[in-house]
Amino acid sequence: MAIDLPRGSYLRDGAVLDDRLESEIRRRIRDDCSPRHVPDAVVAAPEIPRTLSGKILEVPVKRLLMGAPADEVASRDSLANPEALDWFAGLTTDRD
Repeated sequence: MAIDLPRGSYLRDGAVLDDRLESEIRRRIRDDCSPRHVPDAVVAAPEIPRTLSGKILEVPVKRLLMGAPADEVASRDSLANPEALDWFAGLTTDRD
């Protein structure tokens, strides 16, 4: 079973995800990690979901992108920015 998982990237203020930057992100992942880690898509996320203590929600976002409902992947009360999780949930809706 193949799963199409985009790579969500948070950009610095003023940065734009253009073809050049996307190619650079793909090249760095291929060279620094492995060709099998190169994502199917690279998207610019407005912000990354974080817990109240500042930890990034990597596994919950992955579960969300694999189709799990947003209310099952993380407790909104434990998030510093629950709207960021909503944005990633919107990615799965857009792909359907």
